[in-house]
Amino acid sequence: MPEYCKFVNEALPYSYKAMEPYIDIQTMYLHHDKHLQTYIDKLNSLISECPSLQSMTFTEKPVCGFAQLKQILSNPDAIPDYARTQVKNNAGGIFNHWFYFNGLCPQPKEKPQGTLAENIYWQFGSFAGFRKSFTKAALAVFGSGYAWLTVDAQKNLQIIQTANQDTPLAQNLAPILCIDVWEHAYYLKHKNLRANYVPDWFAVANWDWAQWCFDHPEVFVA
Repeated sequence: MPEYCKFVNEALPYSYKAMEPYIDIQTMYLHHDKHLQTYIDKLNSLISECPSLQSMTFTEKPVCGFAQLKQILSNPDAIPDYARTQVKNNAGGIFNHWFYFNGLCPQPKEKPQGTLAENIYWQFGSFAGFRKSFTKAALAVFGSGYAWLTVDAQKNLQIIQTANQDTPLAQNLAPILCIDVWEHAYYLKHKNLRANYVPDWFAVANWDWAQWCFDHPEVFVA
């Protein structure tokens, strides 16, 4: 019988040291096992106290996934006023971190290929042109947040910024790839030098994941 599921901090698909020397092992451990875990614990606690959230997470499986996050983040009006901001922040924190960690790869391609590459070249002129625009967006995020490569319903690519734990879903955009520019994502290795972190992130960006997301936007937006 279906019942509401719980979010679980599943193991990374690679070791904590897999992104060395670009992202250090301690950052990966703290980012995944501490920061992400906090969002998961808080959202599970909110769900346990809120029947409307429980109805959004009914599933045959005991563990929630992207589908349940999409349901929660796409229906803010169904969440009671007293919990809405906390739910948005914590569900967004899970969504964004899951997306960020999936978007890293120990031995990635240097650049996208296939239909995603074609669209990048068409809209940005070259991969270098895209990289320059994306880097500019990542460096310009004020305070904490993310820079994203997204796609709209017409398959147009857009580079956007989100603050704190806001997601592209609020803009009806499907995410393709993101960089986390909260300081906890890079401070241990790069200190306050975000400009040094961004090229290191590019060195481990998972373009296979990005291509899959470009091909399957319906997973993330209606």
